[in-house]
Amino acid sequence: MPSITTTDGVEIFYKDWGAKDAPPIVFHHGWPLSADDWDAQMLFFLNHGYRVIAHDRRGHGRSTQTWTGNDMDTYAADVIALADALDLKGAVHIGHSTGGGEVARYVALSKPGRVSKAVLVGAVPPIMLKSDKNPGGLPIEVFDGFRAALAANRAQFFLDVPAGPFYGFNRPGAKVSEGVVRNWWRQGMMGGAKAHYDCIKAFSETDFTEDLKKIAVPTLVMHGDDDQIVPIAASALLSAKLLKHGTLKTYPGYPHGMLTTHADVLNPDLLAFIKS
Repeated sequence: MPSITTTDGVEIFYKDWGAKDAPPIVFHHGWPLSADDWDAQMLFFLNHGYRVIAHDRRGHGRSTQTWTGNDMDTYAADVIALADALDLKGAVHIGHSTGGGEVARYVALSKPGRVSKAVLVGAVPPIMLKSDKNPGGLPIEVFDGFRAALAANRAQFFLDVPAGPFYGFNRPGAKVSEGVVRNWWRQGMMGGAKAHYDCIKAFSETDFTEDLKKIAVPTLVMHGDDDQIVPIAASALLSAKLLKHGTLKTYPGYPHGMLTTHADVLNPDLLAFIKS
């Protein structure tokens, strides 16, 4: 399997499909998933002539099951190493949920010429945790609950999340896909419990405010207004205001996992932004 080895000895698995001279798009997955979560987007853009790349974050998927370094600075450093190894130029970076935080941190730190555009989808920036400075955030008890459920019975927790709020399958009249639920579970259980536990702190407590302010490339912020995992009011609506060249696109009634449930809508919108 293709991988790079970081300076601290971690193997980062990645997929790299398409002609090497085609315009590159890099996909950053959410917690606790893997590059496989981007199948619908990678196939779509591959068929439109792009080079598509997605990696498994350290501790996730097929990458090393790390017990240290499960923080946003290290995640971004891993992406820097991957971009250097593949010598990516003018890439579009698309991140979902936790991956959106990774994109914000990476793009803010990226070398000149590496990034042409960025997309944050259902993304965690600016910061999820509620505080005096961020009264609209979620209380720490929510994330403590995640940690407790993961530690007590990760396998059951990783069924409950996709079967419920992640894809909006808990909403009245929702058309539940058992395959989607099982695929979420499959991806989650491939990763390491310690890395997943630590990542809850990384995605909930990291403040991306200054990262967003530093991003100079055009950035599309996409969010469903029925996102039960990352509520839109404390995330996308604030991020769009912090970005120098941000564009906000909201989707009425769409859930957190809308890239899967509504790929037929989001993929063309992503393509239009990339081509613009």
